[in-house]
Amino acid sequence: MEAKPQIQYDAIVVGTGISGGWAAKELCENGLKTLVLERGRMVKHIEDYPTMNKDPWDLKFRGQLSRAEKEKYHTKDRKWSPGEDNAHFFVNALDHPYEETRPFAWLRGYHVGGRSLTWGRQSYRFSAIDFEANKTDGHGIDWPVRYEDVAPWYSKVEEYIGVNGQKLGLKQLPDGEFLPPMELNCVEKDLQASMNAQFNDGRLLTIGRSANLTGAVQGQEGRTLCQYRNRCSRGCPFGGYFSSNSSTLPAAERTGNMTLRPNSIVHQIIYDEKTKKATGVRVIDTESHERLEFKAKVIFLCASAMASVGILLQSKSKRFPNGMGNDSGFLGKGVMDHHFQAGASAEVPGYLNKYYKGRRPNGYYIPRFVNLDTKTERKTYVRGFGYQGGASRGNWSMAIAETMYGKDLKESILKPGAWRIGMTGFGEVLPYDDNRVTLSRDKQDKWGLPLLDFDVRYKENEMNMRKDMVNEAIDIFKKAGFENVQGYDTRNGPGSAIHEMGGARMGHYAKNSVVNRHNQIHAVPNVYVTDGAFMTSSSCVNPSLTYMTFTARAANHAAEQFKKGRFS
Repeated sequence: MEAKPQIQYDAIVVGTGISGGWAAKELCENGLKTLVLERGRMVKHIEDYPTMNKDPWDLKFRGQLSRAEKEKYHTKDRKWSPGEDNAHFFVNALDHPYEETRPFAWLRGYHVGGRSLTWGRQSYRFSAIDFEANKTDGHGIDWPVRYEDVAPWYSKVEEYIGVNGQKLGLKQLPDGEFLPPMELNCVEKDLQASMNAQFNDGRLLTIGRSANLTGAVQGQEGRTLCQYRNRCSRGCPFGGYFSSNSSTLPAAERTGNMTLRPNSIVHQIIYDEKTKKATGVRVIDTESHERLEFKAKVIFLCASAMASVGILLQSKSKRFPNGMGNDSGFLGKGVMDHHFQAGASAEVPGYLNKYYKGRRPNGYYIPRFVNLDTKTERKTYVRGFGYQGGASRGNWSMAIAETMYGKDLKESILKPGAWRIGMTGFGEVLPYDDNRVTLSRDKQDKWGLPLLDFDVRYKENEMNMRKDMVNEAIDIFKKAGFENVQGYDTRNGPGSAIHEMGGARMGHYAKNSVVNRHNQIHAVPNVYVTDGAFMTSSSCVNPSLTYMTFTARAANHAAEQFKKGRFS
C-alpha cells in the first residue's frame, strides 16, 4: 500500500529491523493505523532471499568476495567483510560513508528487515545485576527500571519469537521461556564435564540460547522448525529463525493497520512549538528524490542505534537547537559496543569415530563468572564477560555469527579431520560520556545529509578485562586436557561485535538522559526511542532480545496513552 503524505496516521515507525518490526506489530495489533518507513529497498520473505538454497559450488567465488567488492564493505584496516552469499544484505560503505575521528566498524543493513535478517540470534536476558550495575559501581547513570519491570515483557517476546535453551537458575543470566535446547556435541559435553569438576567458582557451560525454532510457537504463520542448515544470514525460507520479515511484519500486515513504505530516508522529526509534541517526520524518497512529510500522533524511532541518534541530532528547532531531546547535552554520548574476539583455541585428541548431524546454527555459552561476589572479584576491572564457542571437525568459529565475516575458503569448508575447539569472550564496555557520535561539520552524503562522525574507544577497564578473557580461556582448555592451546586477541575495535548501543540513553532525569523509563523523550512524550540508542549500559550479553523487550513494552504503553487521548 502506498503511503500518502497528506494522510494523518496514528503512528509512524522508523525502521523495520529487530525493534521496528516489534513496534509495528504491537501498535497495529492495538488498533493504531501505522506507517512503517524503511530507508532501504523492499525485501520480501522467501521471494527476496537469492542465495538461500545455494551450495558452495553454486557461488562464483565459492563464498568469497573479490578484492574490489570487499572494498565496498570495509576499509583497509577492517578484519571482516560480508561474504558472497550475504553481501546483498549489507550496506555498501562507499555509497554510504561515515567519518571516524577514532575507528568504528559500522556494519549496516539498509532494506526491509534490516539486520534482523543477519543477526546472530543469541538471545539472553539482562539480569538484575546488569540493571543495577551503574548505580552500584558508579559508572554511567542509573537505569530508571529494574529487572522486575521488564521480566514479563521478556517472557512475552521469548514466547513469540521462539528461543531455545536450558534453564540454569543463575542470578547473572535469568532463565526465560525456552523451547527445547539444541544438543551439545561430544567434545562440548566433555568440556562441560571438565568445568564442573575442575572449577568451584560457579562457572559452567551450556548450549547457547538462540532464536531458532526447535519446537512450535503460537501465532507464527508460515514458520517451521530450524533445519540445521546454518545459512541464517542469507534469509531462511523456512522461517526457522526469527526475523522481522518472517514474523513481526507479517503479523502487523495481517491486522490491516500497517502501511509499509521502503526507500524512505527519515532525516528529521517535526516539532510543534505550541503543542510541545512531534507532529510527523521529514523524508527523502530514494527513488524519486522527493522531499515529503508524513504526519502522526506517535513516533517510534527504531532506525538502529546510531542512525536514530543521527536523526535526533538533525531534528533541530527553536526549542531544540542542538537536536531533539538534547536538553541535557548528552545526545550522542555514551556509545557502547561489546569488545570480543579475545579467547583461546585448542586441538582435541580422540573422538575420531564421532561426528554430528547437520550444521547447528548455535554454539555453546559460558555465562559470566567474574565480579559476581567477593569470591569472584577481579581487582583490575569491573563488570564482566561471557564466552561463546564451539567444537567441530573443522572451523569452530562457525558457531559464532559475529566471527563469520571474511573467512578464507580453506577455513570455511567443514572437513572431517581432527577435532578443534575454541571460544571468544564478549565483554561489557562501560558507558563513557566521551565515547560519542556527532554530526560531521563539513561532510555530507549524496542526499545532502551530514555524515555521522564516530569518536569511540576502549579504555583501561576493557583492556584489563581482555587479558583475563584470554587467560581464563587458556586455563579452561588446559584443565580439560586439550592440546596445543593457543590464546589470541585480535584487537578488533569498537563496532566489530555489531552490538552498537547508546547515544540516547534512558534515565530518571532530563538533566542527564534523553528518554524516560517508558522510552519516551523526556521533553517530547509522543516520541519513543526503542532501538539500541536507549541503552544505559551494555551488560556482556547480546542485546537484541532486550531491544525487542523494551520495544514491546513501550509500544503497549504508547497505545494506552493514545487511547486515553494523551497525544491528541
